[in-house]
Amino acid sequence: MPLHPEARAALEALNDPNAPPITELSSLTPEQAREALTEVPWLADLAVEPVAKIEVFTTEGRERSIPVRVFTPEGSGPFGVLVYFHGGGWVIGDLELYDPMSRILANASSCVVVCVDYGLAPENKFPVGLEDCYAATCWTLENAAMLNIDPARLAVGGDSSGGNLAAAVCLMARDKGGPAIRFQLLVYPCTNCLFDSPSCFEFREGYFLTLDSMQWFRGHYLRDENDRLHPYASPLLVPDLSSLPPALVITAEYDPLRDEGEAYAVRLQEAGNEVVSVRYLGQLHGFSVPAFTAGRQALAMQGMTLRAALA
Repeated sequence: MPLHPEARAALEALNDPNAPPITELSSLTPEQAREALTEVPWLADLAVEPVAKIEVFTTEGRERSIPVRVFTPEGSGPFGVLVYFHGGGWVIGDLELYDPMSRILANASSCVVVCVDYGLAPENKFPVGLEDCYAATCWTLENAAMLNIDPARLAVGGDSSGGNLAAAVCLMARDKGGPAIRFQLLVYPCTNCLFDSPSCFEFREGYFLTLDSMQWFRGHYLRDENDRLHPYASPLLVPDLSSLPPALVITAEYDPLRDEGEAYAVRLQEAGNEVVSVRYLGQLHGFSVPAFTAGRQALAMQGMTLRAALA
Protein backbone atom coordinates (compact mmCIF):
# COMPACT_ATOMS: atom_id res chain seq x y z
CA MET A 1 0.00 0.00 0.00
CA PRO A 2 1.09 3.61 -0.37
CA LEU A 3 1.96 5.51 2.77
CA HIS A 4 -1.10 6.18 4.89
CA PRO A 5 -2.11 9.87 4.70
CA GLU A 6 -1.42 10.31 8.43
CA ALA A 7 2.05 8.81 8.00
CA ARG A 8 2.74 11.08 5.04
CA ALA A 9 1.60 14.11 7.03
CA ALA A 10 3.89 13.09 9.90
CA LEU A 11 6.87 12.93 7.55
CA GLU A 12 5.98 16.31 6.08
CA ALA A 13 5.84 17.79 9.59
CA LEU A 14 9.39 16.53 10.22
CA ASN A 15 10.55 18.31 7.05
CA ASP A 16 9.49 21.65 8.52
CA PRO A 17 12.59 23.83 9.21
CA ASN A 18 11.43 24.22 12.82
CA ALA A 19 10.90 20.49 13.38
CA PRO A 20 13.13 18.66 15.88
CA PRO A 21 16.14 17.02 14.14
CA ILE A 22 15.08 13.53 15.22
CA THR A 23 15.93 12.01 11.82
CA GLU A 24 19.47 13.43 11.89
CA LEU A 25 20.76 11.81 15.06
CA SER A 26 24.34 11.45 13.85
CA SER A 27 24.70 15.22 14.27
CA LEU A 28 23.40 15.16 17.86
CA THR A 29 24.70 14.14 21.25
CA PRO A 30 22.57 11.66 23.23
CA GLU A 31 21.39 14.52 25.46
CA GLN A 32 20.31 16.57 22.42
CA ALA A 33 18.56 13.53 20.93
CA ARG A 34 16.62 12.98 24.15
CA GLU A 35 15.40 16.56 24.04
CA ALA A 36 14.52 16.30 20.35
CA LEU A 37 12.35 13.24 20.99
CA THR A 38 10.16 15.17 23.41
CA GLU A 39 9.43 17.67 20.61
CA VAL A 40 8.25 15.16 17.99
CA PRO A 41 4.75 16.41 17.09
CA TRP A 42 2.86 13.13 17.45
CA LEU A 43 4.42 12.42 20.86
CA ALA A 44 3.86 15.84 22.42
CA ASP A 45 0.82 16.87 24.47
CA LEU A 46 -1.00 13.56 24.20
CA ALA A 47 -4.30 13.27 26.05
CA VAL A 48 -4.06 10.78 28.89
CA GLU A 49 -6.60 8.22 29.99
CA PRO A 50 -7.37 7.94 33.69
CA VAL A 51 -6.38 4.72 35.44
CA ALA A 52 -7.30 3.56 38.91
CA LYS A 53 -3.83 4.03 40.37
CA ILE A 54 -0.29 5.05 39.43
CA GLU A 55 2.63 4.27 41.72
CA VAL A 56 6.39 4.74 41.42
CA PHE A 57 8.86 2.31 42.95
CA THR A 58 12.60 1.73 42.79
CA THR A 59 14.37 -1.59 42.64
CA GLU A 60 18.06 -2.36 42.49
CA GLY A 61 19.90 -3.58 39.42
CA ARG A 62 23.48 -4.78 39.26
CA GLU A 63 24.91 -1.30 38.73
CA ARG A 64 22.12 1.19 39.42
CA SER A 65 18.73 1.83 40.93
CA ILE A 66 15.85 1.16 38.53
CA PRO A 67 12.71 3.31 38.74
CA VAL A 68 9.46 1.67 37.63
CA ARG A 69 6.05 3.27 37.12
CA VAL A 70 3.10 0.98 37.85
CA PHE A 71 -0.31 1.55 36.20
CA THR A 72 -3.25 -0.30 37.75
CA PRO A 73 -6.61 -0.43 35.92
CA GLU A 74 -10.04 -0.45 37.48
CA GLY A 75 -11.04 -3.72 39.10
CA SER A 76 -10.41 -5.78 42.19
CA GLY A 77 -7.55 -8.00 41.01
CA PRO A 78 -5.35 -9.86 41.32
CA PHE A 79 -4.46 -8.73 37.81
CA GLY A 80 -2.27 -10.10 35.07
CA VAL A 81 0.83 -7.96 34.56
CA LEU A 82 2.77 -6.59 31.59
CA VAL A 83 6.35 -5.51 32.28
CA TYR A 84 7.02 -2.97 29.52
CA PHE A 85 10.33 -1.70 28.13
CA HIS A 86 10.11 1.55 26.19
CA GLY A 87 11.64 2.21 22.79
CA GLY A 88 14.19 4.80 21.74
CA GLY A 89 17.19 2.91 20.44
CA TRP A 90 18.41 2.10 23.97
CA VAL A 91 19.55 5.75 24.13
CA ILE A 92 16.43 7.96 24.32
CA GLY A 93 12.89 7.66 25.72
CA ASP A 94 11.68 7.62 29.32
CA LEU A 95 8.75 6.89 31.63
CA GLU A 96 7.14 10.28 31.03
CA LEU A 97 7.06 9.82 27.27
CA TYR A 98 5.48 6.38 27.63
CA ASP A 99 2.96 7.38 30.28
CA PRO A 100 0.03 7.81 27.80
CA MET A 101 0.68 4.46 26.09
CA SER A 102 1.06 2.66 29.42
CA ARG A 103 -2.32 3.97 30.58
CA ILE A 104 -3.96 2.83 27.34
CA LEU A 105 -2.44 -0.65 27.59
CA ALA A 106 -3.45 -1.02 31.24
CA ASN A 107 -7.06 -0.13 30.49
CA ALA A 108 -7.28 -2.09 27.23
CA SER A 109 -5.78 -5.25 28.73
CA SER A 110 -7.21 -5.00 32.26
CA CYS A 111 -3.66 -5.76 33.38
CA VAL A 112 -1.21 -3.92 35.57
CA VAL A 113 1.52 -2.32 33.43
CA VAL A 114 4.97 -1.95 34.96
CA CYS A 115 6.97 0.49 32.81
CA VAL A 116 10.71 0.20 33.43
CA ASP A 117 13.18 3.10 33.41
CA TYR A 118 16.18 0.95 32.46
CA GLY A 119 19.64 2.43 32.13
CA LEU A 120 20.13 4.27 28.85
CA ALA A 121 23.24 4.12 26.71
CA PRO A 122 25.93 5.31 26.32
CA GLU A 123 26.02 5.87 30.08
CA ASN A 124 24.95 2.24 30.47
CA LYS A 125 26.40 0.06 27.73
CA PHE A 126 25.07 -3.40 26.82
CA PRO A 127 24.17 -5.49 28.74
CA VAL A 128 23.40 -3.10 31.66
CA GLY A 129 20.03 -1.89 30.34
CA LEU A 130 19.00 -5.47 29.53
CA GLU A 131 20.01 -6.66 32.99
CA ASP A 132 17.91 -3.81 34.43
CA CYS A 133 14.92 -5.11 32.48
CA TYR A 134 15.46 -8.67 33.71
CA ALA A 135 15.90 -7.46 37.31
CA ALA A 136 12.71 -5.38 37.08
CA THR A 137 10.82 -8.42 35.76
CA CYS A 138 12.03 -10.50 38.71
CA TRP A 139 11.17 -7.65 41.12
CA THR A 140 7.64 -7.52 39.74
CA LEU A 141 7.00 -11.16 40.62
CA GLU A 142 8.73 -10.87 43.99
CA ASN A 143 6.29 -8.05 44.83
CA ALA A 144 3.17 -9.66 43.41
CA ALA A 145 1.13 -9.23 46.59
CA MET A 146 2.00 -5.54 46.94
CA LEU A 147 1.17 -4.91 43.27
CA ASN A 148 -2.05 -6.97 43.44
CA ILE A 149 -0.98 -9.18 40.54
CA ASP A 150 -1.13 -12.89 39.83
CA PRO A 151 2.49 -14.11 39.45
CA ALA A 152 1.31 -16.86 37.10
CA ARG A 153 0.05 -14.25 34.60
CA LEU A 154 3.21 -12.40 33.57
CA ALA A 155 3.92 -10.88 30.16
CA VAL A 156 6.81 -8.76 28.93
CA GLY A 157 6.72 -6.35 26.02
CA GLY A 158 8.22 -3.38 24.31
CA ASP A 159 8.48 -1.44 21.08
CA SER A 160 11.51 -1.04 18.81
CA SER A 161 14.59 -1.34 21.06
CA GLY A 162 12.15 -2.16 23.86
CA GLY A 163 10.96 -5.09 21.75
CA ASN A 164 14.58 -6.16 21.47
CA LEU A 165 14.85 -6.02 25.27
CA ALA A 166 11.60 -7.95 25.75
CA ALA A 167 12.73 -10.72 23.39
CA ALA A 168 16.09 -10.88 25.16
CA VAL A 169 14.45 -11.02 28.62
CA CYS A 170 12.45 -14.04 27.42
CA LEU A 171 15.68 -15.69 26.28
CA MET A 172 17.37 -14.87 29.59
CA ALA A 173 14.42 -16.24 31.57
CA ARG A 174 14.53 -19.47 29.57
CA ASP A 175 18.30 -19.80 29.94
CA LYS A 176 18.29 -18.98 33.66
CA GLY A 177 15.28 -21.14 34.51
CA GLY A 178 12.93 -18.27 35.34
CA PRO A 179 10.92 -16.26 35.87
CA ALA A 180 8.07 -17.96 34.04
CA ILE A 181 6.84 -15.59 31.32
CA ARG A 182 3.47 -16.35 29.79
CA PHE A 183 3.49 -13.99 26.80
CA GLN A 184 5.73 -11.58 24.87
CA LEU A 185 4.53 -8.47 23.06
CA LEU A 186 7.01 -7.32 20.40
CA VAL A 187 6.11 -4.11 18.56
CA TYR A 188 8.32 -3.42 15.51
CA PRO A 189 11.22 -5.00 17.39
CA CYS A 190 14.90 -4.78 16.56
CA THR A 191 16.02 -8.42 16.47
CA ASN A 192 19.30 -8.28 14.54
CA CYS A 193 21.98 -5.69 15.29
CA LEU A 194 23.73 -6.44 12.00
CA PHE A 195 21.08 -4.33 10.20
CA ASP A 196 21.49 -6.27 6.97
CA SER A 197 17.91 -7.14 5.97
CA PRO A 198 16.39 -5.94 2.68
CA SER A 199 14.03 -3.53 4.44
CA CYS A 200 16.97 -1.89 6.23
CA PHE A 201 18.21 -0.76 2.84
CA GLU A 202 14.86 -0.26 1.10
CA PHE A 203 13.77 2.23 3.77
CA ARG A 204 17.20 3.45 4.81
CA GLU A 205 16.19 7.12 4.60
CA GLY A 206 13.07 9.21 4.23
CA TYR A 207 10.78 7.13 6.45
CA PHE A 208 11.40 8.59 9.95
CA LEU A 209 13.73 5.87 11.28
CA THR A 210 16.85 5.88 9.11
CA LEU A 211 19.69 3.41 8.76
CA ASP A 212 22.12 6.12 9.88
CA SER A 213 20.08 6.62 13.05
CA MET A 214 19.99 2.88 13.69
CA GLN A 215 23.76 2.73 13.39
CA TRP A 216 24.06 5.74 15.72
CA PHE A 217 21.90 3.99 18.31
CA ARG A 218 23.86 0.75 17.97
CA GLY A 219 27.17 2.55 18.32
CA HIS A 220 26.09 4.04 21.64
CA TYR A 221 24.49 0.82 22.94
CA LEU A 222 27.01 -1.90 22.20
CA ARG A 223 30.48 -2.14 23.72
CA ASP A 224 32.16 -3.25 20.49
CA GLU A 225 31.44 -4.91 17.15
CA ASN A 226 31.49 -8.38 18.70
CA ASP A 227 28.35 -7.50 20.66
CA ARG A 228 26.40 -7.38 17.39
CA LEU A 229 26.48 -11.19 17.40
CA HIS A 230 25.64 -11.61 21.08
CA PRO A 231 22.41 -13.65 21.37
CA TYR A 232 20.85 -11.12 23.76
CA ALA A 233 21.66 -8.21 21.42
CA SER A 234 20.52 -10.02 18.25
CA PRO A 235 17.83 -12.58 19.19
CA LEU A 236 17.28 -13.47 15.53
CA LEU A 237 20.78 -14.99 15.46
CA VAL A 238 20.12 -17.37 18.38
CA PRO A 239 20.40 -20.95 17.04
CA ASP A 240 17.72 -22.38 19.35
CA LEU A 241 14.50 -20.39 19.82
CA SER A 242 12.47 -23.23 21.33
CA SER A 243 10.61 -23.12 24.66
CA LEU A 244 9.79 -19.41 24.50
CA PRO A 245 6.50 -17.70 25.40
CA PRO A 246 3.74 -17.16 22.85
CA ALA A 247 4.24 -13.90 20.98
CA LEU A 248 2.43 -11.12 19.18
CA VAL A 249 4.82 -9.48 16.69
CA ILE A 250 3.71 -6.21 15.10
CA THR A 251 5.55 -4.65 12.17
CA ALA A 252 5.07 -1.63 9.89
CA GLU A 253 5.27 -1.76 6.10
CA TYR A 254 7.59 1.26 5.68
CA ASP A 255 10.01 0.38 8.49
CA PRO A 256 13.70 -0.56 8.20
CA LEU A 257 13.12 -3.08 11.02
CA ARG A 258 10.18 -4.76 9.27
CA ASP A 259 11.97 -7.77 7.81
CA GLU A 260 13.93 -8.73 10.93
CA GLY A 261 10.78 -8.51 13.06
CA GLU A 262 8.88 -10.75 10.68
CA ALA A 263 11.84 -13.12 10.34
CA TYR A 264 11.92 -13.45 14.13
CA ALA A 265 8.22 -14.31 14.15
CA VAL A 266 8.83 -17.01 11.54
CA ARG A 267 11.77 -18.48 13.45
CA LEU A 268 9.80 -18.49 16.72
CA GLN A 269 7.00 -20.38 15.00
CA GLU A 270 9.39 -22.82 13.31
CA ALA A 271 10.86 -23.55 16.76
CA GLY A 272 7.44 -24.64 18.02
CA ASN A 273 6.22 -21.47 19.70
CA GLU A 274 2.79 -19.88 19.26
CA VAL A 275 3.07 -16.67 17.23
CA VAL A 276 0.75 -14.12 15.68
CA SER A 277 2.48 -11.71 13.30
CA VAL A 278 0.69 -8.61 12.02
CA ARG A 279 2.03 -6.14 9.46
CA TYR A 280 0.34 -2.72 9.44
CA LEU A 281 0.22 -1.58 5.82
CA GLY A 282 1.10 1.98 4.90
CA GLN A 283 2.64 2.67 8.32
CA LEU A 284 5.99 3.96 9.58
CA HIS A 285 8.17 2.80 12.43
CA GLY A 286 6.78 4.30 15.63
CA PHE A 287 3.15 4.45 14.48
CA SER A 288 1.77 2.59 17.53
CA VAL A 289 0.87 5.73 19.47
CA PRO A 290 -2.55 7.29 20.14
CA ALA A 291 -1.94 10.23 17.78
CA PHE A 292 -2.48 7.94 14.76
CA THR A 293 -5.66 6.07 13.84
CA ALA A 294 -3.68 2.92 13.11
CA GLY A 295 -1.79 3.45 16.36
CA ARG A 296 -5.00 3.48 18.38
CA GLN A 297 -6.12 0.34 16.56
CA ALA A 298 -2.79 -1.35 17.26
CA LEU A 299 -2.88 -0.42 20.94
CA ALA A 300 -6.43 -1.77 21.21
CA MET A 301 -5.35 -5.04 19.57
CA GLN A 302 -2.38 -5.31 21.93
CA GLY A 303 -4.70 -4.82 24.86
CA MET A 304 -7.20 -7.42 23.69
CA THR A 305 -4.43 -9.91 22.93
CA LEU A 306 -2.89 -9.43 26.39
CA ARG A 307 -6.30 -9.76 28.03
CA ALA A 308 -6.83 -13.12 26.30
CA ALA A 309 -3.27 -14.38 26.81
CA LEU A 310 -3.28 -13.57 30.54
CA ALA A 311 -6.89 -14.59 31.26
